[in-house]
Amino acid sequence: MNFLSGAVLVVGAWAIINGILHDIFVLRSEHGKVYDRNLLRLLMDGHILITCGAVQMLAYSGIEEHANWAYYMAGITSLSLVVYCAMIWPFLKSVVTTVVNLALLVLLVTGYLSK
Repeated sequence: MNFLSGAVLVVGAWAIINGILHDIFVLRSEHGKVYDRNLLRLLMDGHILITCGAVQMLAYSGIEEHANWAYYMAGITSLSLVVYCAMIWPFLKSVVTTVVNLALLVLLVTGYLSK
């Protein structure tokens, strides 16, 4: 396993774990007692993390093979999570998620250009 493919796995796992934990804590909070727009919006935040993390992890084998599609998919999901973190920044400072996805994005661009 090369460094970049390992980074894709770690960052993807980070997003999935955080998405699952987010949903658990939302459902255990006062928001989880009533199914309404606010609960649905909060659950979608967790869903965004889980989906992007899963795509990042699925790109692992393609990154190992230096396949273009894997760089594109992992890059799109990393960029998507950076934009997501920027949008929720006034409410939740997701520093680690922002930093790891920015770092992964830089690694992906560098890896893609050097292959």
